[in-house]
Amino acid sequence: MQATRTYLELTNPDQFRPALGAFPDLLVERVERPTPALYRRCYRTVGEAYHWRDRWDWSDAEIGAHLALPEITLHVATLQAALAGWYELRRVPEDGSVEIAYFGLAPDAIGQGLGKHLLSCAVRDAWALRPSRVWLHTCTLDHPHALPNYQRRGFVPYKTEVYEVT
Repeated sequence: MQATRTYLELTNPDQFRPALGAFPDLLVERVERPTPALYRRCYRTVGEAYHWRDRWDWSDAEIGAHLALPEITLHVATLQAALAGWYELRRVPEDGSVEIAYFGLAPDAIGQGLGKHLLSCAVRDAWALRPSRVWLHTCTLDHPHALPNYQRRGFVPYKTEVYEVT
């Protein structure tokens, strides 16, 4: 099966169009010392429906080594103590950018307006790192609202590629 991956970016903070909603029971926080179990729960809960498999079988040691990298930060959203979503930011030293490497909502959190809110939090946190640009990618296997949400927040495409999904 083929899929199309689209890379999008914000090259200036003024491009960003936030959409923060009123979610008094939602807590979005950076997890300073995430455990492999938390990372695996976030990755699998959000990514299972979208064929996220590149890290599916990572061992605790592999996840721990990844999370220990200074350029990686993990942010988790909970709604009444239940996982609502998460994002992973990755600083890219080669060009000074920040990638929103992973982003998504738990299945139970979809359809409540949380996607635009959580993406706004991710972009805000990415720009707080003072990057040259903020970027991400999505693909045709992701939720159908992903690309429109990114574009409504101001992201513009800069590269597209077709790849094989096994």
